[in-house]
Amino acid sequence: MSIDLAHEIELAPTFHDLDPMNIVWHGNYVKYLEIARCALLSRFDYDYPQMYASGFVWPIVDMRLKYVKSAVFNQRLRIRAEIVEWENRLKIEYLISDADTGQRLNKAYTIQVAVCTKSQEMQYLCPPVLWERLGVPAP
Repeated sequence: MSIDLAHEIELAPTFHDLDPMNIVWHGNYVKYLEIARCALLSRFDYDYPQMYASGFVWPIVDMRLKYVKSAVFNQRLRIRAEIVEWENRLKIEYLISDADTGQRLNKAYTIQVAVCTKSQEMQYLCPPVLWERLGVPAP
């Protein structure tokens, strides 16, 4: 059984996303990852409001971005987000590419951990609600 844990979005950088060199400022890629992550998690009805309602917050504890080529104003970007780990942490890998040519512009990942809202303690095993929403077997 193969479960599709990926989602793609498209967006185009706007003028206010650019730096003085007329390319997308490096910090805006983090915003693009966030947009893709929310779209992915919404697909499983477990975006941030549902996470909080289930008794957990999921802060990002690690993030890595590898810049290959700069994006420019109004360039159509495709951002693919895929959940690759979900047992002890939520790891999402991203690929940002030119939507027209497929050329890779950026690779990234984020790692989130579950923190109980009541105790404020980090969970060393992802809560069962995550596995249920993703439709994956519990470890």
